[in-house]
Amino acid sequence: MSLNKVLLIGNVGKDPEIRYIEGSNSSNNTKVATFPLATSERFKDRNGELRENTEWHNLVAWRNSADIVEKYVKKGTQLFIEGRIRTRSWTDQNNVKKYTTEIVVDNLQLLGRKSDNPASAQDPSSVSQTPNPVQASIPTQLTPTQGGQTQFSQTPAQANVPVQPAADQKPLADDSVVDDLPF
Repeated sequence: MSLNKVLLIGNVGKDPEIRYIEGSNSSNNTKVATFPLATSERFKDRNGELRENTEWHNLVAWRNSADIVEKYVKKGTQLFIEGRIRTRSWTDQNNVKKYTTEIVVDNLQLLGRKSDNPASAQDPSSVSQTPNPVQASIPTQLTPTQGGQTQFSQTPAQANVPVQPAADQKPLADDSVVDDLPF
């Protein structure tokens, strides 16, 4: 078994470059968007000083994802990206083999404040290709069954409802999520 999956939250480093790859006929051109995404990690060094390490990722979005990138993404936009790593090679003009590693975008979602994103006036369902990564905690009810066992159930009106945090609210921390796994 193998798995090639990347999850990133970061800021776009420059305006995306949009290109069209020619297909077998002139009406069958494929849109591709390329852009860099910066992710940062903050930590304290041995002296207790706060340090920041920024990684730059080359992203490639195809077809529908490229349409969304073209319409709504610009330098500074905060994105949630779900994708996979691809390494490709080519031979340059001097007959030297070159390699590059990219993140191929499978899903993307605009993040940040509404005023930061040009899509804020649009219907959010037309922009997002994935559910909101911040999910509400779903209250459960304990229901006794005939065999004397207790059954957990979600209230129907609240099940699987994505919730966006308010501008002044912080997203849920990983350790605050309730684990409903049976083991």
